[in-house]
Amino acid sequence: MPIKINQDEKPAMNLTPMIDIVFLLVIFFMVGTKFTEVEQQLELTVPEVSGEAAATPMVQRHVVAVFKDGTVSLDGEQMELAQLESRLTAEQQRGDHINVVIRGDAEGAFQNVASVLSVCRNAGVSDLGISVRLASAKE
Repeated sequence: MPIKINQDEKPAMNLTPMIDIVFLLVIFFMVGTKFTEVEQQLELTVPEVSGEAAATPMVQRHVVAVFKDGTVSLDGEQMELAQLESRLTAEQQRGDHINVVIRGDAEGAFQNVASVLSVCRNAGVSDLGISVRLASAKE
């Protein structure tokens, strides 16, 4: 069986799919332009709404630090648990979305962190997180 060394056909690129896509894009943009022209020619008055109803609630991000001795701070400001609850409740009632990250001391009692978690839940905070640090690999 003889092996062909010469190639009779040279490879050719088929441009048909590319031309089809270009035509589809042209048609798409032509139709889209027509719809915007028709919409602008309609004689109607669009209803208005108050800007207050469309306002989105602000997202408040807070860091609550629970120290080894049980003291608590909200964004660096020392306070009691009752003050923390009243502050978070007030922000929640304003309609703000509250995000709280709790950072507890590793050597402190877990009861202190649990108390802060309970205060946040009582204030209506649903987005809670606890900050931890990854342990380094010891050799």
